[in-house]
Amino acid sequence: MTSSFDVEAARVHFPALQQEQVFMDNAGGSQVLGSVVESICSYMINTNVQLGATYKVSQASTEGFSNGYKAAASFINAQPEEINIGVSTTQLLHNLSTALQFQPGDEVIVSKLNHEANSAPWVRIAERLGLTVKYWSSSHPTNPTCEVAELKTLLSDRTRLVTCPHASNITGTISPIREIADAVHAHPRALLCVDGVALVPHRPVDVKALDVDFYAFSWYKVYGPHLAQLYASSRVFDQIQSLAHFFKPTDTLDLKLNLASANYELTNSIPAVVEYFGAEPSKTWAEMAAHEERLQAIFLEFLASDARITIIGDPSAQRDVRVPVISFTVQGVGSQQLVEAVEGRSAYGFRSGHMYSHRLLKEVCGLADVEDGVVRVSFLHYNTKAEVQGLVKVLQEVLA
Repeated sequence: MTSSFDVEAARVHFPALQQEQVFMDNAGGSQVLGSVVESICSYMINTNVQLGATYKVSQASTEGFSNGYKAAASFINAQPEEINIGVSTTQLLHNLSTALQFQPGDEVIVSKLNHEANSAPWVRIAERLGLTVKYWSSSHPTNPTCEVAELKTLLSDRTRLVTCPHASNITGTISPIREIADAVHAHPRALLCVDGVALVPHRPVDVKALDVDFYAFSWYKVYGPHLAQLYASSRVFDQIQSLAHFFKPTDTLDLKLNLASANYELTNSIPAVVEYFGAEPSKTWAEMAAHEERLQAIFLEFLASDARITIIGDPSAQRDVRVPVISFTVQGVGSQQLVEAVEGRSAYGFRSGHMYSHRLLKEVCGLADVEDGVVRVSFLHYNTKAEVQGLVKVLQEVLA
């Protein structure tokens, strides 16, 4: 579990980390790179015009926007025509659910481990079109996972779509997406839609290697601007109807699904995020994962040492099992009560609640008070060992 990652060198790139607040609510949104802030400011000062005109500044603006799409696509090993950029993962998946073609008798399989962003669009379109919804659950209340064996009992030749998270935003557990994709694609019309929001800040993603049909994530949780991105494999383009004006072309996913252009200045800043990972991104990702593994090992060891605490997720700190999104409950102590007690004596920021994974906490984990939910602490590579040890110390004091 050794790491050569230089966390102090990384922290210099994030202006917000210079303040007193210690950010441990990163699964809700990461801090932003200084280079992203500079890019946005530069756009607004120098190239804030409408795209597509022939004058010089418009040409520069259009080129920056195009470069944003190229960088965004390369980040997940996709082509620019295979991605759609918009305001949020929730909105992008709702747009997709409206545009995807269904037939009478189709079945949709929805994982109960989903954030509601990857459940609500499909449940609503199923209700509207009279489709059958099957819920893919888990047999383990404190360590729920996307079990492939359970999925196979739900799949049939009527399956049109399967939805699941790449990593749960409650448990942090990584799902075996390629294995799931293979099971789904054994059925002729079945497609797989994966929510990668909780995974992408921690691991590189190759949508081609995963063989997914749809993949969505949020840039504002990956050190970037408040944007989200949807990938659709070009092999399924003919199954997606256009939501755009009748006179617009439909040869890219963005032209099909974006009701207007993505935000100019924010899209223009995406290359700054991709550049942050350097000339050898695979090495950077590996070093980050090793560092985060060490952080979560410290915190999980503390949680496991107190009999009053129940970890919701895998207690292992291994990087191939989970990412550092860690949720727990404390017997006899409300989740928000614990959060506020820590806030009252420290600068640590994290949260409580159901985190929009309401079905998971209520129907799988069996929490009596879903609104109070769990305590969730989430690290990123810019968190330090000293910060985690400091949180453990404060929690020990509070729980004493």
